[in-house]
Amino acid sequence: MTQRMYTKRTFGGALLAGLLSFLIATPYAYPEAYIGGQIGTALKGNSLSRVDLTDFSPLGSMSGRDLAGSPLLGGKVGYYFPRARWFGIEFEANYRTPHIEQQQTRISIPASAVLKDFGPVAGGEATGTLTGDHFRVVTIAPLNLMFRYHKTRLQPYLGIGPGIFLAKVTTTQPGFEGSQSSTQLGLNAKAGAEYFFTKHLTAFTEIKYNYARLNFEANNNGGFGFRATYNPLFLSFGVSYHF
Repeated sequence: MTQRMYTKRTFGGALLAGLLSFLIATPYAYPEAYIGGQIGTALKGNSLSRVDLTDFSPLGSMSGRDLAGSPLLGGKVGYYFPRARWFGIEFEANYRTPHIEQQQTRISIPASAVLKDFGPVAGGEATGTLTGDHFRVVTIAPLNLMFRYHKTRLQPYLGIGPGIFLAKVTTTQPGFEGSQSSTQLGLNAKAGAEYFFTKHLTAFTEIKYNYARLNFEANNNGGFGFRATYNPLFLSFGVSYHF
């Protein structure tokens, strides 16, 4: 009985060791170019914060505006250099529509502030309900610098680079219909892990951080000019094809 139990333990240990070796071993010289798609969601920072009202001098301010949940849909194309397989470059882009929710909002105007194209106004603070607006963000990261551990099937990686943020707010409130756009340079950074199922097919998950200071000009339909910080943290999943 003791010998049989020992044999079972030995066999089980060998099987587990073999499975772990399969999961982390690198049986191929993996191709270095890839294309992938992903879907994700915001974990935190899903709001427009540090809102400045730019039509006033000195600047007015507004409490942060919460954004509705919206999936992130995106794709990427990249290449790791064969002579430095731990380093590569990547282009990625994603799209989401986290509309601005209707919510209680506080607006503060400094005393003796001057309103653009109008003149001096009485300062003060007011709180009320502002209607929601449609909000769209396209993020383009033209050159992520990618760093990875490439010697196993499961490959952790880091990426960082500039992001180009193309944002648009569309107001649907009757009498104030119109849109405002902002294109700003910001930061795109991420950390993740990719697993090679085959020589060509992989799956990955990553935490992605975006930062941009968006600037929307006033429009002729009553939309006020404002600056706001957009800095969500995302969790995303995707698949890639390597060739």
